[in-house]
Amino acid sequence: MEEQLAELAAKVAELEASSSVTNTMFAETYYYLTIPLMIIIHAGFLAYEMGASRLKNVLASGVKNILAFAFMVPTFYFFGWWVYWAFPTGLNFSAGPNGISGWEYANEIALPWVEWMGPNIADNASGVFWGAFTLFAATTASIMSGAVIERIQVVGFVILAIVLGSFAWVVAAAWGWHADGWLVTQWGVHDFGAAGLVHAVAGFFALGVLINLGPRIGKFNPDGSANHIGAHNLPFTVTGLMLIIVGFWGFLMACLIVPGEAWSWFPDKFATIYGTPITLSALSFNILMGFAGGIIGAWMITRDPFWMMSGGLAGIIACASGLDIYWPPLAFAMGFAGGTLLKPCAGFLEKRGIDDAVGAVTVHGTIGLFGLIMLGIWGSGYPALQGEDAPTISFVGQLVGAVVFFLLGFVPGYVVSLILKMFGLLRVGEEAEVAGLDMAKVPVAAYPEGIGASAHPAE
Repeated sequence: MEEQLAELAAKVAELEASSSVTNTMFAETYYYLTIPLMIIIHAGFLAYEMGASRLKNVLASGVKNILAFAFMVPTFYFFGWWVYWAFPTGLNFSAGPNGISGWEYANEIALPWVEWMGPNIADNASGVFWGAFTLFAATTASIMSGAVIERIQVVGFVILAIVLGSFAWVVAAAWGWHADGWLVTQWGVHDFGAAGLVHAVAGFFALGVLINLGPRIGKFNPDGSANHIGAHNLPFTVTGLMLIIVGFWGFLMACLIVPGEAWSWFPDKFATIYGTPITLSALSFNILMGFAGGIIGAWMITRDPFWMMSGGLAGIIACASGLDIYWPPLAFAMGFAGGTLLKPCAGFLEKRGIDDAVGAVTVHGTIGLFGLIMLGIWGSGYPALQGEDAPTISFVGQLVGAVVFFLLGFVPGYVVSLILKMFGLLRVGEEAEVAGLDMAKVPVAAYPEGIGASAHPAE
């Protein structure tokens, strides 16, 4: 009998070990696949911004977008990742209540020269988890990129992208998207899909930049009325927006903590970054419902395919904070609300002299904060964090988070762009802007043999 029990115990141990290896391999593969999916976001931003530019600025817009992606990778490696683990409790760098943050913890796992930041064959987590976060960082830079097309200097833009992508949003994530983050532990802030700490931070960073950058030449008349500066290739722009939606599936997949002993609080369950339960079913229902609601809402207001696709993106952002807990009809309603708010909010900014070329401030900033705050109503009382005596979601807590995320975006965007403006590094010269940045800054032509005229003759 004792021998049989011993054999049974050995088999159980073997099965548990095998299960642990399988879970870890699945988790590693899962995050690895989110990375190319999120790169599709940047293919979408590239098409979106190049299509939205006028013919004379197409390649310059593309170069800027490509550089935003490229600079995020090394800067997030050298210091952005460290900030995420060091800053959750604020500026004192002490260890958080869950023991997975603080200066010492960050020095151990996130400095560029430690073993976890290289090809450690015993570590199945660090590289792919870092890679997913790096793509989050690149997304913030690309959000800002669209707002400033056709008049920003490349050097100034790269500096702004680094500040936003490898510092500003990372502090927001440390404070509100981390189990030790003080906004989470003290205020119960919950932002599963990063509507506030990615989208709103990037959107309002862009607003701070736009105030100092100024509008494109010809955008506003002397009486303050605005002229429409149309996309040179609207089908390309709309297709780019759809590619961003495709990549969004990878973005939101990467917001999960999946089973794997290297990183999960729940070794056998999916969890949010706060440790609370989530399923892929929740994402499947709610992403699609929010997307559809946003398109329909924007269509009812504008009938414009550009705003319809922007509305689809806004629809997902509007319900992103609560994708883990919303019932699908509520996700649809939130998406619909985001789509209907989009064009009026963009018009509000334009009437105040802000030239946001693609509506990024509204789509990501305004709608991001709208979704974050509304979760304080619909999700009130739900656990914001896993564990006993965990803080709960509340309207006040979400409002505090919204204010902090707004400031973490707007203040550095405004201050850094003001400094760049003082040194002449923010905006291109008037002559180059009028001639076109492709002619002034890019050594090749976008359309050397010309491009077909629109089916609608110029009026």
